Amino acid sequence: MNLLSIGGSDPSSGAGIQSDIKTFSALDAYSLTIITSVTGQNTSNFGMIEPVSKNILKNQLESVMSDFKIDGIKIGMVYNSEIIKIVHKYLKKLKIPIIVDPVIKSTTGGMLIKKSAISDFKKFIIPLATIITPNKFEAEILTKTKINSKNTPEKIAKIIQKMGAKNVVITGVENKNKQVLDFVLEKNKKYYITDEKISKINRGSGSIHSAAVLYAIVKNKNIKESLKFAKKTTLNSIKNSKKIGKGIIITIAERHDETKIKLSNAINEFIKIKNIYENIPECQTNFVYSKEKPKSIKEILGISGRIVKSGKEVIIAGNLSYGGSKHVATALLTVNKKYSKIKSAINLKYKEETIFKIKKVKLTTYDYDRTQEPQNVKNKGSTIEWGIKNAIKNSRKPPDIIYHKGDFGKEPMIIVFAETPDMLIKKIMKII
Repeated sequence: MNLLSIGGSDPSSGAGIQSDIKTFSALDAYSLTIITSVTGQNTSNFGMIEPVSKNILKNQLESVMSDFKIDGIKIGMVYNSEIIKIVHKYLKKLKIPIIVDPVIKSTTGGMLIKKSAISDFKKFIIPLATIITPNKFEAEILTKTKINSKNTPEKIAKIIQKMGAKNVVITGVENKNKQVLDFVLEKNKKYYITDEKISKINRGSGSIHSAAVLYAIVKNKNIKESLKFAKKTTLNSIKNSKKIGKGIIITIAERHDETKIKLSNAINEFIKIKNIYENIPECQTNFVYSKEKPKSIKEILGISGRIVKSGKEVIIAGNLSYGGSKHVATALLTVNKKYSKIKSAINLKYKEETIFKIKKVKLTTYDYDRTQEPQNVKNKGSTIEWGIKNAIKNSRKPPDIIYHKGDFGKEPMIIVFAETPDMLIKKIMKII
C-alpha cells in the first residue's frame, strides 16, 4: 500500500510529514511525501514558516505521481492560496481516497494557514475530501460558528459537507462520563464514535488520527470501521506518548499488530452484547488470542487486567499485552498444542442454561472434574493445564467448549475456544 502525505515539515517529528511517515510505517504502508512548507518548531515553541516555491511543489507532485501507484492521499498543512490551488489542480481528477486534515494551528501556537487562504481552502481543498477530519476548534473556524446547544455538531458538519466534503468527522466534540465523542456525518447517516478520554496535552494525535483513517479506508473501505480503527490507534498513541523534548509530550503510533487489532475489535463487540454482564464470572473474564504455534503464554495476547462487571455495565480494566492473561492463556496454550488452529479463548460464567444451549446447538464440548485433581497438581498450581489436558486427552475434534463444575472454594467455569476472536464472538452469540 502506497500512501501519500502532502503537508508541512515538522523538525520535532511530532506532527506533519514526519509524523505521517512514522504512522504509515507503523501500519506497514509505504510512505510518499510532498512538502508544502518548512517550519521551525519544537515541543515548546513555534518559530518560522517558509512555504516552498510553486516550482518545487509542482516538481514534487509530478515526480511522485508519474512514478508511483498511489492508493490514498492525506492533505495536511497547505499554508497559502498558491499552494492550495496547485494541490487542487493535480488532485482534482483522482479517483482514490483523499483524507483532509484541516490543520489550522500548531499545539505550540503557530498558525499553519494564512487567514487570507481559508476561503480558498474551503473552495479548492474541502471538495477533494473523501473524509475531512477537523477537531472542534477547526470545525468552528471553517464554519465561523461555535458549536453549542443551538449549533449542534450535526449542523456544523452539514455546513462543512455542503462545502464539498463527502464525509465529515468532527473529533472531540463532547466529553461525557470519561468518554470522548466524535460526530460523524456520512452521505445518508449520522452517528457518534465513543471511546475513553485520556487527559493528556500532546503533540501529533490529530496527525496520527487522519493518517490512520487513510490507511483504514484504503484497506477496509468501510467508513465507520475505519474511523473506529483510527480512534483506537490514536488513543493508543496517546497512551504511548513520550516526553522527548523539554515541552509537550509527543504521541507515538504503535507498530501494526494484526493480532492486537483483531482481538481489540472482538473485545469491543463482546462488551456490547446485550446483558453480557450476566455471563461474567466472579473471577471476571479474559479474552485471549495467540500468535502461530505459541511456546508460552508470553506469545498469547490478553488483557493485563480483566473484563469486569460493574453493576449492569462491563468494563475493560487494563490494556492488551502479550502475557497479559495467565489462566485463560494457559487453557488456550494447552489446547493449541493438540489443535494448532485453535488460537482464541474466553472464559464465561458457568450456568446450567448455558450448558443446555451449548448442547442444543451441538458445539463440540468436553468437561473435567476438578474434584479429581491430584494433590501434587494443586500444590504446583497447574490446575488449568491439568484440567484441559484431561478434558481433551481422548478427543478427536477440537473443542468449542470446555467446562468444569468447580470444587471447594473454586468457581465453576466455561471456556469457549475458536480459531479467531471474531469466530469466538459468533459462538458466544449462539449460547447466551
